Amino acid sequence: MVVVPSQMRRLNQRVLLTQLLRLGVASRADLAKSLGMSQPTAGKIVDELLAWGVLEEISAQVALQDAPKETTAVANGRLGRPGRLLRLDRARPRFLGIQLEISETSLAVLPVGADREEQWSIHVPTLNSAEDWVWQLRNAAAKIRQKEFWGVLVSVPGIVDEQAGRVVFSPNLHWTEQVDLPKLIQQVWNAPVLLVQEERALALGHQAADPSGEDFLLVDFGQGVGGALVVDGKLYAKPMPISGELGHTPVLGNLRPCGCGAIGCVETLISTRGLLQSFAVAHPQGPHTWAALVDYIDDKGVVPWLAEALDATAVIIDGALNVLGLCRVIITGSITELPGTVIDHLTAAVLRGAMWGRFGKVVCQTAPRRRVAGLVAVGIDRLVNASAAHETA
Repeated sequence: MVVVPSQMRRLNQRVLLTQLLRLGVASRADLAKSLGMSQPTAGKIVDELLAWGVLEEISAQVALQDAPKETTAVANGRLGRPGRLLRLDRARPRFLGIQLEISETSLAVLPVGADREEQWSIHVPTLNSAEDWVWQLRNAAAKIRQKEFWGVLVSVPGIVDEQAGRVVFSPNLHWTEQVDLPKLIQQVWNAPVLLVQEERALALGHQAADPSGEDFLLVDFGQGVGGALVVDGKLYAKPMPISGELGHTPVLGNLRPCGCGAIGCVETLISTRGLLQSFAVAHPQGPHTWAALVDYIDDKGVVPWLAEALDATAVIIDGALNVLGLCRVIITGSITELPGTVIDHLTAAVLRGAMWGRFGKVVCQTAPRRRVAGLVAVGIDRLVNASAAHETA
């Protein structure tokens, strides 16, 4: 295929923005060198993106104050222009982020250069019908001063066809399967809407925060249990949107019904709701709250019913690691809020079953959720790159 100039410019814009997303800050010269571009080509792209408001220039001093570990080497003498560095624009809000969860929907106005930590500012209940949910979005919109966005980025649970913009199957929010979520959202905000499966957003966010790390399996615990893979530096994807559904793997002897319609899924044991259910059975004297569970484990340790749930979860994680040949697990979500003995037990169980542990090193670590960073990464890739190419064509 012959790459015409407009196509080449779009490719160059994409790789430059991706590189800057990974680095945080950089000079023009460093971007050109790291990408193998000529300095005039990189400089032209940078100037176009600055004019469009995708990038901003800052002083080396400001860069060091904001992110000293990322910018020290660059600020110590390798600047594209004296005293100036580039980063994704943090000053002007461009996207609206929405996190759709079983009981709550959270919203935040986000710049292209969004922080890598969570920053949801508005929270409304997730109700049981599309009409009620849109009503809640209208209430939220009234609290948001900005009315126009480059795009609306939505983290969605379940099996999601991101390209088609639809929810294929949602065990805990079945009403989302019957509606066109982007069109519902566009009743409130007139902007492109991108759906991103929630664990995939988390994996992209973690990759943005740790761009030099090895490939990994991210496992998130909360109202469900899900996973996402980064393999060869890229988010793993297949034509069918089914991947990372760790929570719906059955556990022998588990008779609890799951929202997916099956019996015995591991998430009925290890999700927030599953843990509280087991806690209530084993410790009938209430209260049966998350705080009470934390205190109970802190006092009693990893009791047998909890150990069984953790061991079953580890077997499923090990199955994924052994099939894919990965040796790194990132654990996020509610399970990281429990006493450290819980993660220690899960980690030890994972290490026992992972094949890499026979002749190499298996890494199992916790991390904060970085869903916002993942959503913005999708917005940059699918909206900013395309729009920037259109503006400069």
